[in-house]
Amino acid sequence: MRHPVRLGIALTLALATAGCSTAGGGGSAAGAKPAASPTSKKAATGVTSCGRQVSPAGPPQRAVALDQSSTETLLELGLQDRMAGTANLKTKIPAPYAAAYAKIPVIAPKIATGEQLRAATPDFVVAGSADLYTKDRAGTREELDVLKVPTFVSAVDCPQHNPPGRTPFELLFSDYENLGRLFGAEERAGKLAADQRAAVARAGANASKARRGADRPTVVFLYSVFNGMPYVAGKTGLPSEMSRIVGAENAFDDVQEDWPEVSWEEVARRDPDFIVIGDLSERGRPGDSAAEKRATMTAHPVISRLAAVRDDKILEVPGIELDPSVRSVHALGLLAQGMKDLGHAR
Repeated sequence: MRHPVRLGIALTLALATAGCSTAGGGGSAAGAKPAASPTSKKAATGVTSCGRQVSPAGPPQRAVALDQSSTETLLELGLQDRMAGTANLKTKIPAPYAAAYAKIPVIAPKIATGEQLRAATPDFVVAGSADLYTKDRAGTREELDVLKVPTFVSAVDCPQHNPPGRTPFELLFSDYENLGRLFGAEERAGKLAADQRAAVARAGANASKARRGADRPTVVFLYSVFNGMPYVAGKTGLPSEMSRIVGAENAFDDVQEDWPEVSWEEVARRDPDFIVIGDLSERGRPGDSAAEKRATMTAHPVISRLAAVRDDKILEVPGIELDPSVRSVHALGLLAQGMKDLGHAR
């Protein structure tokens, strides 16, 4: 997804002991060991991706992922042996993916350029957001079409091309299924989508136990603090959908952005029942960690007076999971369980 300001995001999952399985019933398939790469040689099935038809001549054999979320999706589908490159690593790769990831060439530590992409001689390119396909980055999708290199963009990043009413999670799951068709990995993709749909359903059971109507608990998702200013989840970000699923209301649902910059005073004016902090500890910039965000709020003359801050009604989740990826159902499970722990659901 696009952000008004592209900020690196980090992860603090206890993968060493719990894998990527969701605490509180998230049920992500991300904790599974990547399977051997599918070896299907049948002609790839064409799909539509962000308004463009994608029809490779056969299952890709030299795919390049332009961002970490796309890389981890391909690894979850067991496609590491058919990856010619990865780029734009923002956080540590989770332990279940580490061995597979280590075998993939890193064509760029940050955002890949067209030269770096072409040097990898890809036959297919995947990205989580359309803004990675620009002339000053990897090249436009039109330019790559001329080179006969098909491109794919996550459906979550282009809602204008999707049927009305499709939720962000359903769009994410459609990515798995479409990539499965393209790579001949339909069975693994179908299982991943089914497992994560079940995780969403389990989290959704929380909604029937939460307060209803006007009494629904309100939540602010604090993603980042940049130059002293808070970035929170707006209406178009995945956290708004997470809120709806678990029976809460995003306090900034009236802002048509993914992660708008707001003022601390505006956060205070909306007086949320609880606050979710995205922990960005691994990035290492001032204010990234959950502990620093807590300290900022408790020291702020206005925010510190909020009941949510005074009474420590604060949940912490890995920041990377608040953007669409194979890890997002984990944060959804944490949110559902956290609402129960705070007394907002039975």
